[in-house]
Amino acid sequence: MSPLFASRRAASTPLDGVDAVFADLDGVVYAGPHAVPHAVESLNAVAESLPVAYITNNASRSDEQVAAHLTSLGLSPAARDVVTSPQAAMRLLAASVAPGSLVLVVGGDGIITELERGGYRVTRSADDAPDAVMQGFHPDVGWRQLAEAAFALNAHGGPGEPGGIPWIATNMDWTIPVERGIAPGNGTLVSAVHTAAGRFPEVAGKPETPIFDEARERFGAERPLMIGDRLDTDIRGANRAGIASLVVLTGIDRAKQVLAADAASRPDFIVADLRQLHEPYPEVERRRGGVRVRGAEVRVDGRRVVIERDGDDPLDLLRAACAAIWESGTAIHALEVPERLYR
Repeated sequence: MSPLFASRRAASTPLDGVDAVFADLDGVVYAGPHAVPHAVESLNAVAESLPVAYITNNASRSDEQVAAHLTSLGLSPAARDVVTSPQAAMRLLAASVAPGSLVLVVGGDGIITELERGGYRVTRSADDAPDAVMQGFHPDVGWRQLAEAAFALNAHGGPGEPGGIPWIATNMDWTIPVERGIAPGNGTLVSAVHTAAGRFPEVAGKPETPIFDEARERFGAERPLMIGDRLDTDIRGANRAGIASLVVLTGIDRAKQVLAADAASRPDFIVADLRQLHEPYPEVERRRGGVRVRGAEVRVDGRRVVIERDGDDPLDLLRAACAAIWESGTAIHALEVPERLYR
């Protein structure tokens, strides 16, 4: 049962009972080239007693390149500690085409590195009659690469007709946080190819389970904790994989999105930054028809979300409001929600 719904021991932290930590990167560890505040020291403290896997849907870089970036920020991962969506995509590719096959790549080094490790050949042109298409994010992907993918996928028939070659997308993130703000992600680029090809790809990255399967197998983890900033990928994927999840409010999704999370995308823990991995997680109490988290108390009265007490910590107020709203069974768009809950 989610800690947001269950009473918990006062001394319990989100790390209690965990045998590995799976950490997303964009929006959790870094935004663009720079570290998210408090992330590095907090994850270094985790790594003193637990294995830490860095799990990324971003396919633009190889595991060595990602590990080098993390090292420059003050972490100390080996390349094998980085689990990428192209690595998960190789699981799907191997089920469809054998090593030695020719794969058309839309994306960057992260995909090419894994294909070459797996014994596949790489092309950028549909004219080479590839046996499969693998697509992932890279900031240099443009119309020509997207068009080549569409040409290859339509080579055995018109858009949407059966008989096309396998098409594997590393991930479907619609957006990606970068230093200057929020930019279009791989899902946007995949959607462009889908429009031209009339079909959908297999997807390896979060929220699909292949990337979690890869991480669990590599680290022998039975009770991992997934840390993410996105409800639609990190948290939904962890829930699908049967993994405990923690959302940190340093990336894409903030209070407003967490309050509105559907049942498939609700985290077990909500923290403002990663320092709170090491802090006691407050107990959730039910009292007088409401939900109380330390000094904050919220109840749902018909269509109104009522703040009984603000408490001393806005995060406790958010936690109480999430539990009250989620337990109400009423979609948030049908509720009157005080603005200060998500401001």
